[in-house]
Amino acid sequence: MLTIRDLKITIAGHSVAEVETLDVAAGQRLGLVGESGSGKSMIVMSILGLQPKSASITGSINFNGQELIGLSDKKMADIRGRLIGLVPQDPTKSLDPTMRVGKQIAEAIVLHSNAGKKQIDQRMRELIANVRLPDPNRILGSYPHQLSGGQQQRVLIAIAIACNPVLLIADEPTTALDVTVQGEILQLILTLSRELGMGLVFVSHELGVVRYVCDEIAVIYGGHVFETGPADAVVNTPLHRYTQALISANIAMPKTAADIGRDAGALQSIDGSVPALGGFPDGCRFRNRCVHEIPACGAAVPMQTVDGNRRHRCCNPISREG
Repeated sequence: MLTIRDLKITIAGHSVAEVETLDVAAGQRLGLVGESGSGKSMIVMSILGLQPKSASITGSINFNGQELIGLSDKKMADIRGRLIGLVPQDPTKSLDPTMRVGKQIAEAIVLHSNAGKKQIDQRMRELIANVRLPDPNRILGSYPHQLSGGQQQRVLIAIAIACNPVLLIADEPTTALDVTVQGEILQLILTLSRELGMGLVFVSHELGVVRYVCDEIAVIYGGHVFETGPADAVVNTPLHRYTQALISANIAMPKTAADIGRDAGALQSIDGSVPALGGFPDGCRFRNRCVHEIPACGAAVPMQTVDGNRRHRCCNPISREG
């Protein structure tokens, strides 16, 4: 369904993201995981043509046989919402505070259909039920500030699925929520993906959350894909040193929605921080923070395939240890 090849995004001459290959099959749930600033959101925004205007983008993003890079604004706008839905990070910044919720959901329906008033009202109520919100009359008649953070995020999900898209992109959808609500929203997204048969690209800096929601994981750092594979395999037997570091920092990873946000005690941290744009080292972009660096890490590191469905780009992978 979605095929990314040789994607390169640059800003002011600096490489922000370089993705050689990334795929999402129909109905598949792919998680992009990495620290804040690792380039995850830039990659998914490029799928929707929403990368910054200052960004230069080359390569191929093919969606259901149509090339998205270079597509006109008008054609891209027809794809957004109708075929690809987006659940953004912060509902307080994404919902219009001056408009009632019902009108904002209706806009998404009207934009991509010729539905009449009665059909729109029926569809809005279906969506409110889909996202497990009670009392549709109250919700639809409310302004965003009259709803809780969790209810606002459910409204954003309702807007994203209003036109039955075949692919849903969720960009850190629980970031602005307290931990008591996070598990409910994650369970809702997972359930809707299954019930509606939608493919899912789920972005998070929490490896445990991605493992819970997704079938496949792509570990991102410095705009590069460091490791890909089935979710359980990546978590249980990581190959790249960065993946191992993420796991150490998420040591008590949730297996159910009820586990989200539980106190895991002291966690390890990854030395240093993600460099600013243009500050990554040559070769492996993680090597200046990696305690397992070897001389070969200073050169370009190609992707390697292991066991058919696992890929990584590490000069000193964990699998070498005896």
